[in-house]
Amino acid sequence: MPDSPSNVSDPKVLRALAHGVRSRILAELSAVGPMRAADLAVALDIPANQASFHLRTLAKYGLIVEAPEEAKDGRDRVWKPALDRGVNISLKEIEAAPGGDAVSAFLRKDVRQRAHEAVDSATGTNREEDTHISVSDIALRLTKDEAAQLSLELTDLADQWRERTKGRGTERRTYALLQILQP
Repeated sequence: MPDSPSNVSDPKVLRALAHGVRSRILAELSAVGPMRAADLAVALDIPANQASFHLRTLAKYGLIVEAPEEAKDGRDRVWKPALDRGVNISLKEIEAAPGGDAVSAFLRKDVRQRAHEAVDSATGTNREEDTHISVSDIALRLTKDEAAQLSLELTDLADQWRERTKGRGTERRTYALLQILQP
């Protein structure tokens, strides 16, 4: 297993990624920047020992690495994502591997569930006063190449915002951006 996989098809790594808490940890580290287990525990409202366990699992598969430059001393463990732009999951590669169809079916189901939860949350009536929610449904006429370019540009724009707003300020919250572009 490479130290920081960018394209993942290893079922063990996929299993590590598929856990809800670990997905949330990766999202928080990506949005905030380097964090300690205790900081993640507070941000995600989970016990610190649970955060530590999931951090060690993510590190085992090369998805996060220590950030010693952020540590206060030799005992302080601070973590950051191994990659700046996240992990690509190739369903075609997964499906070609032995047992890959089952892994692919699980991943598809997990993505559908998270998308449903995001839409339900965004369109629900229980909105917090200090948040902004936006749902866009836009039709565009594009070629396949234009769609690929638009997707790249939207991802680049989101990456620019993530870099610009990284930090642990109390006025900031972690927002989720779900992007689906399809005919």
